[in-house]
Order: sequence, then C-alpha cells, then structure tokens
Amino acid sequence: MSALDDINKYTTADAGVVAAMEKTYALALQNADARLVSFSDADELKTVRENFVKGKLGVTDADADIDAAIAAVGERVPGHKQRLTVYYLLAEHYGKLGSLS
Repeated sequence: MSALDDINKYTTADAGVVAAMEKTYALALQNADARLVSFSDADELKTVRENFVKGKLGVTDADADIDAAIAAVGERVPGHKQRLTVYYLLAEHYGKLGSLS
C-alpha cells in the first residue's frame, strides 16, 4: 500500500506533501525496519519526538505534551504504523504540514 493510500485511511492527505515526504525520507524508507514506527520502543518514540516533532516541525511544547500527541497518533493508527503516516498525522496535529512540502 502506498503512503498516500495509508494516510488517506485516517485523513484527507495532500498528495504534494506526501510526495515531498517520500523524497525527503527516501533513504530511510529503503530499510524495512525504518519504514515503521515501533510504538513499543521508548528510544524510537524519543527519536520521533526529538528529530521529527522538535527538529523538523520546530515544535517547542513540553516533552510530555509531545509524547501525548505521539501516543494519540499511535492509538489512532492500528497495527503496523508506517513512518510517513505517523509523521503526516503529527504534522497535521501541529498545523505544520506546510513545513513538509
């Protein structure tokens, strides 16, 4: 399933933003493990918070608030959580989709 199709299961995705994300994260997405976000791995969730939410999106909220947003996305997306879907939904949550295109 394409990233666009997966994201569209949860929200109406902007195809241009998804295409830009696929280009940005192309190297990471080549690795099967890196394509998914493991919500049971604390180090993985810290990486999402620090590198994506704070680093890429520029969110300055408290760690606990960011962690709650990440957890909410994890609950919203059952089963295997594609990295681009998680990232898209977090960017949408923070109103930062424009920073991904």
